[in-house]
Amino acid sequence: MELFYFVVFGALSAVVAALELSKNSKDRITTSPAFNSFKNNYLVVYSLMMAGDWLQGPYVYYLYSTYGFGKGDIGQLFIAGFGSSMLFGTIVGSLADKQGRRRACVTYCIMYILSCITKHSPEYRVLMVGRVLGGIATSLLFSAFESWLVAEHNKRGFEQQWLSLTFSKAIFLGNGLVAILSGLFGNLLVDSLSLGPVAPFDAAACFLAIGMAIILSSWTENFGDPSENKDLLTQFRGAAIAIASDEKIALLGAIQSLFEGSMYTFVFLWTPALSPNDEEIPHGFIFATFMLASMLGSSLASRLMARSSPRVESYMQIVFVISSASLLLPIITNFLVAPSKERGGSISFAGCLQLLGFCTFEACVGIFWPSIMKMRSQYIPEEARSTIMNFFRIPLNIFVCVVLYNVDAFPITIMFGMCSIFLFVASILQRRLMAISDKPKMESWTAMDPESEPLND
Repeated sequence: MELFYFVVFGALSAVVAALELSKNSKDRITTSPAFNSFKNNYLVVYSLMMAGDWLQGPYVYYLYSTYGFGKGDIGQLFIAGFGSSMLFGTIVGSLADKQGRRRACVTYCIMYILSCITKHSPEYRVLMVGRVLGGIATSLLFSAFESWLVAEHNKRGFEQQWLSLTFSKAIFLGNGLVAILSGLFGNLLVDSLSLGPVAPFDAAACFLAIGMAIILSSWTENFGDPSENKDLLTQFRGAAIAIASDEKIALLGAIQSLFEGSMYTFVFLWTPALSPNDEEIPHGFIFATFMLASMLGSSLASRLMARSSPRVESYMQIVFVISSASLLLPIITNFLVAPSKERGGSISFAGCLQLLGFCTFEACVGIFWPSIMKMRSQYIPEEARSTIMNFFRIPLNIFVCVVLYNVDAFPITIMFGMCSIFLFVASILQRRLMAISDKPKMESWTAMDPESEPLND
């Protein structure tokens, strides 16, 4: 069965290489040298930021366990991270619109570096502080950088279609290639060089520091709504009004929460799904395979978004249906394939089928990220971009906290079934978004704000 992993990895590698090498003029967007320079600068920074994030992921649970903490204590640390992202991260992330997106990106680097430093302490309270800082940083990572990019892209007068090129390349590199290399580098530090489980966190801090230096030296500041008379509560109220008054924004938020909630739940479920009887599976190699599948998806997305047809709103309906079907595989195999009763050993036949389904889901994830970024750039008003994007993460973080708290309370098939239903609902909402996507955009932020002053007396 070990050969199976290499066959899947090799097949995905071949397909990704073929897709990238076979692109023709229809699959490419003609741009300018000025834009290419701007895009490459952002991609370098984004890749460094994602390297800082990916290096930590595989070793957080392992580090806590080496400090002697049990599953319950570790679960509380994870919940604290998502909880702080929901509570404090929403506030800090929303300040980016008013205080500046570049400043928020620098704050992300500082927060995450401090979080990495706390990993040197075996004290539970210090580790809890680190999780809170990490939760805040996560909110900034998934809002401030995209908000800065969109505003700066528009400020420099680049064509709107070129944004999709930056989005797809950012996911291809940051969520694909960088993730794979980070996993290999982390493995080198911990296993090959025997530097201990804290070493990846120190390496992550170094990458974040390099990225912060590039931001400080080459990025200009941009704002959402810098009005002096608007406090944070007014900003929240305005964002809530924007979501409630524009069905497209509300649908986009619901779609994002349903998909990302299912995606984060999948992160906790794939290991027990593939090794229900403690089968020996190569976690690092499977993770790299998933990231390769994500690269395949982002490569497909770049081709799709380079063309005028089909539209993003159209093909994402299909993507959500496919992702929903792929997470049904654990339930289907549970009924159709007789479960093995042997403990240990290599991956079962049912596990092989599920791995193929999970790779399909990860390919959908690769298509989802650049596509949702493009839709957000089209529908979310610039003045409140960071605030609204952090609002979208509130139900997501609540959902993940609930799942983490009850992860042992339900059979794994029930959890996968729930995720599959959520993804199918996302496809229905996407169909509705497609139907109303040609409606005029919402009125301006200033006109919507109940506390804004009229331009003329």
